[in-house]
Amino acid sequence: MTSDILTELKITGERPEPIIHPFLKWPAQLISYVFHPIFIPIYIVWFLVFVHPSYFSGVSLAAKKQTILIAAVNLVFYPLFTILLLKAVGFIKSIFLKTQKDRIIPYMACGIFFFWGYTIFKSQDMYPVIISSFILGMFLASSGALLANIYFKISMHAIGAGGLIGLFIIIARSNSMLMTWPLSTAFLIAGLVCTSRLLVSDHTQKEIYSGLFIGVLAQFIAAFVVSA
Repeated sequence: MTSDILTELKITGERPEPIIHPFLKWPAQLISYVFHPIFIPIYIVWFLVFVHPSYFSGVSLAAKKQTILIAAVNLVFYPLFTILLLKAVGFIKSIFLKTQKDRIIPYMACGIFFFWGYTIFKSQDMYPVIISSFILGMFLASSGALLANIYFKISMHAIGAGGLIGLFIIIARSNSMLMTWPLSTAFLIAGLVCTSRLLVSDHTQKEIYSGLFIGVLAQFIAAFVVSA
């Protein structure tokens, strides 16, 4: 029986989820949903538009809402719709992308949408450079995740958390805002997200740390490219 289970795991690429106490499981699942990588772009764009004191200073409320809408459509709706469509036509087994095989097409599709979003924001002079830099970092991170997916199932949640940390470090270095509390919050969120994924998913520490590294590095590279 054990050999049959091992054989099935080799074929499907799935690994059994760890058994944890219910008291820890539901908060970990809630954190995983709230800070799912598909929602991270909206949180960050909202921060840049409504919280940062200078990036959108003097911009009308209607223009700010339009910015949020453009980001939501290109960075959240299109990727999410693509995943649902792939599940509907049978190209992936689960919308949660539990196997490396299921993640191949979504990574490629998200990369296309992210690059398109980057070109949209980059071509409009009204948008600060930090937004196009952030979205380019998302494209680089998704490309890195696609390559890493060949060898192991890198954590998408960790990539999103790493991107959050990386971007906030870049903003802090620009001296455009006191980033003590936002950066501290980003590290707290990253810690909670990564711990939650270790508790309620089949990710290993290697997959978590690799995701964090790619997320941070992608933002640093994007900032360098855009500012060059």
